[in-house]
Formats: sequence, structure tokens, C-alpha cells
Amino acid sequence: MDKKPQEGKPANKKPAAQDVAAQLELKPGQSIELLKALHILTREGKLNQDSRRKLKQVYHLYQFIEPLLGELSKNEQAVTLADHGAGKSYLGFILYDLYFKVLGRGKIYGIETRAPLVETSQKLAAELNFDRMEFLNMSVAESTRADFMPERFDVVTALHACDTATDDAIAFGIEKKAKAMVLVPCCQAEVAACLRQTKALSLTRTPLAELWRHPIHTREMGSQITNVLRCLYLEACGYQVTVTELVGWEHSMKNELIVARYTGHKKRASAERLHQLLAEFGLSGLAALRYPHLPAETQPTEQGAEAAVLGA
Repeated sequence: MDKKPQEGKPANKKPAAQDVAAQLELKPGQSIELLKALHILTREGKLNQDSRRKLKQVYHLYQFIEPLLGELSKNEQAVTLADHGAGKSYLGFILYDLYFKVLGRGKIYGIETRAPLVETSQKLAAELNFDRMEFLNMSVAESTRADFMPERFDVVTALHACDTATDDAIAFGIEKKAKAMVLVPCCQAEVAACLRQTKALSLTRTPLAELWRHPIHTREMGSQITNVLRCLYLEACGYQVTVTELVGWEHSMKNELIVARYTGHKKRASAERLHQLLAEFGLSGLAALRYPHLPAETQPTEQGAEAAVLGA
């Protein structure tokens, strides 16, 4: 005999989208179909541990970016945002879905060097009718020089842009007079390579060189020095800088978040301290390449630079 459904109990049915969103702790208004298209959710609407980490990082970053967008969108302004090292454009798509789509104005540019990822993002944006998203197959440095790009950008983001791509994103922001930059640096090799080259000399002149004598410490010190120099550079160029964690360390080892807001107050002391650190660590050769906007008068004299290198 067929069993009849018990009275008072509804027949089995798929949970409503809002119920799924609540179970997955998604932000209000978040498109579940977008997350499936980005492969953050499976076709069945499931969220695995790796995808949960990615989504948590993007959501936490969104919490820092959304207030900036709200402030800059006042008076009907159409905000322009450049997302450097966009990768699969998780950040760009979620920003558009949660903020730009509802706002009805503003534009996001995703900049990425891997052509297949750019093509995939372009196709997805077209399918979703995200008309104010544009994806460019080029490096950050190339985008800075591209004539067809807007002369100014309001916000610059870079989530895990590798090595010197974060420096290029900062240079882009300064060139484009960005009002805010939100940066999560990734692997960094340039400064560590310089420390390795001068390690023997450094060990003879200062006990501080013990901090990067071993290879693993060289890498860690290179990363730490790189981000300290970036913050000083931003302050010297008129930005107020906040440094904090992006998410818990269990979610990502590349976890440093740098938020810079333009105030116009260029700190001479920060420029001078940056030059002093470059000289102390034998990195002065990077000054013109990485920090071209530093005031010339803050650069140490040849005698002063030589004294710093000799540990005087």
C-alpha cells in the first residue's frame, strides 16, 4: 500500500535560495548562480573547505572596500575600480554583484596576464549582463601606460598579486591619483634576492644580518621589508596607511592587508626613513625603480648613504 504523506508535514522540496544563502553564510543579495558560475559553489549548491576559505577572504576584503565605495559614490559619482592580478575575478564579480549592480553606475576593470582567465571572465560577464565590467589581458605595468584607460581611478585593489605586481599596482594607483588602495601582497622575491646578494658583506658589518642569514629567514625578512617599504612609500605620496590581517591565519598564510586612503598630506619623514632603510639593507638600487615619486630632496647625500652602508 502506498504511504500517504502525513498531515501537517509538507512534501520534500528544494530549499529556497534565501535558505541556502543563510546556511552558507552568504551576504544578503549574493547571487547563488554567480557563485556556481565561479565554481565557488558546486552545482548542488555545496561549499567545500577550499572554496569556503576563498569566499571568506573575498568577503572580508569586501568589508573594507564597501565603505570606501559608499563614500566615493556620493553625489551620483560613478566610481571606477581597477582590480589588478584579477585571476578568476572572484573579487571583481562579487563586488559588482553586491554593490555596483544595485548602484547602477560605476565600472570595474579586471587586469590579468593569463589570457584564458580573461576570456572566461569576459564570457561570464556577458552571460550575467554585468555590462560595466571590462577585462584586460595585460600586466599591471602595461595597464598604467595604456592610452585607452581612464586618466583617473577611484579605487585600486590587488588580492594576492604576486611579487612585484603589488608594487606595480601601487605605482598604477599613484599615477591614476587613486583615492584609495586595498592591497593583499603575495609572494615576494625581489628584496630577498637583493639580501642574498649582499649577505656576506652585511654579516661583516652588522649583527642585524643574522635576521636573514638562513634562507628561510631571508625570504621572510624580504617579505617583511618589502611591505614596510611599500607603506612608507604610500605615506610619502600622501596616503594614510592602515595595516592589519585579512582573515585568520588558518585561512591564508598571505594574510597582510594594506589599506591606503589619499589625504594629500605627504610625509617627508616617511620618505626619509624609506631612503634610510634602503641604504641600511643595501637596497638603494631599488629606489629609482620602485619609488620614483619620492621627493628628490629626501634622498641621502652620497656621504650619508655611504655612512649608512658602513654602519656608521
